[in-house]
Amino acid sequence: MIWSLVKIILFVGMIAALSFAVGYLIEAGGEVRVAIGTLEFSLTPLAGMIAVVIVLSAGWLVFRLLGLLVAIFRFFNGDETAISRYFNRNRERRGFEALADGLMALASGEGRLAVSKAAKAEKYLNRPELTLLISAQAAEMSGETARAQGYYKKLLGDDRTRFVGVQGLLKQKLIEGDTDTALKLAEKAFALRPKHEKTLDTLFSLQSTKADWSGARETLQAKLRAKTLPRDVHTRRDAVLALADARDKIEAGEMEAGRIAALQANRLSPDLTPAAVLAAEMQVLDNSPKAAAKLLVKAWTAQPHPDLAAAFADISPDETPQARLNRFQALLKLNPQNPENRMLAAELSIMAEDFSAARNSMGVLAETSPTTRSLTIMAAIERGEGSPDRVVRGWLIKALGASRGPQWICTSCKHIHAVWAPVCENCKSFDTLAWESPPPSAEATAKPTDMLPLIVGALEDHTQPKPPTASETEDFASTIVEAEIVSDKENATPEKRKPDFASQMAEISDDMDGILGDINTVPQTERS
Repeated sequence: MIWSLVKIILFVGMIAALSFAVGYLIEAGGEVRVAIGTLEFSLTPLAGMIAVVIVLSAGWLVFRLLGLLVAIFRFFNGDETAISRYFNRNRERRGFEALADGLMALASGEGRLAVSKAAKAEKYLNRPELTLLISAQAAEMSGETARAQGYYKKLLGDDRTRFVGVQGLLKQKLIEGDTDTALKLAEKAFALRPKHEKTLDTLFSLQSTKADWSGARETLQAKLRAKTLPRDVHTRRDAVLALADARDKIEAGEMEAGRIAALQANRLSPDLTPAAVLAAEMQVLDNSPKAAAKLLVKAWTAQPHPDLAAAFADISPDETPQARLNRFQALLKLNPQNPENRMLAAELSIMAEDFSAARNSMGVLAETSPTTRSLTIMAAIERGEGSPDRVVRGWLIKALGASRGPQWICTSCKHIHAVWAPVCENCKSFDTLAWESPPPSAEATAKPTDMLPLIVGALEDHTQPKPPTASETEDFASTIVEAEIVSDKENATPEKRKPDFASQMAEISDDMDGILGDINTVPQTERS
């Protein structure tokens, strides 16, 4: 360090002396006399300049010789590489210049130039840990995939560069779509750098795409330990993974493990609708209808959803329409102004053949929020009240052109899903499905089950419902989170259903099919 400082000072001094000499010669105009002791020389300005250059060159040579003598001295004192370093300094300078040029070429997008500069740097430096990465990235930029992979594989041989080599190969396999190999490389990278954020993200994405839920949960925990993920986000994603794991276990016949995972998912995220539905199903299978009702009520409080209503109905599938209406008050009173809440109340009233109550529940919803379901409910009300067919068909025609309402839609790519899934089937994003209304252009034609989900689903199997016993009704009603039905109608005998009500609902479905058929037979020119 000190020697380098001395050389810099001397260099600056020589430049200053040269400048002074040139100025002096210009001012002198004639001969220049130089006296050294008793010797005196007379020089022309040109000869003086030549003399100055000779003196400076001699000085430079002296310093080079002094540097060599120092290197020799260090060599004899035990520094075995001192002499080689002295002669390699120029090579290193050229090597680092080539390396810098390669980096600049890489940054400017000149892939082939970067490759040649990296090769030149390697020739002078013999430092593969510095040059191979530039060569690999430059080869990638030039589209030479095989060559790039070769460079990355060479990086695997050095402990200092192994992680970089694995990352490079991982990137290559992701581009190629070889997710199996990419997953193995991501696991290797994770073993080398367990706290590397990008590696953790890649590994988690691959594991979730491959439905490796247990592995994804471990990676998620590692992200939490590495402090690259907020705790609330971790809890939500862990709930989604537990739910997906529960589904797979149940499908594989591992009912107990599936039940535990489903309850865990619901506990981690009570507002996650699919988790609440599956947990309720598991509780019903475990003969715990009260527990199932409680968690569905809690989920409904966060966000009313048709799947929650269907699960709540499945708790007691054989009850009469009036008994069901009474039991559902535990849900209906929580969000009375919510559109889903109002449509559910209307459907239940229709099933109980209380059409005036159904109309009151709907209010102006069909005008303020016209969806396929709300308009079809109005058609059912009109049918139940004995309105002319043209009125019923008018509502159904409106329903065909209306929005289907909220659906499971990916917030990342806007792809619509028929059912909830942990990973978007289109863009493979994790936990991006939300219950919201899609753009009208993205919607498909509605089906009868989209129009009257609770009614249509119930008509097939429960046209002759078995009324529950009085003790069952009383026992169940007393357990729902302070949601007991305080009414004289609770224990009253349900009204006898008209024998043709089911057929009336079937007629609505037939009317819809007929309208769809009529539309499909109309020529395109007439439709426009």
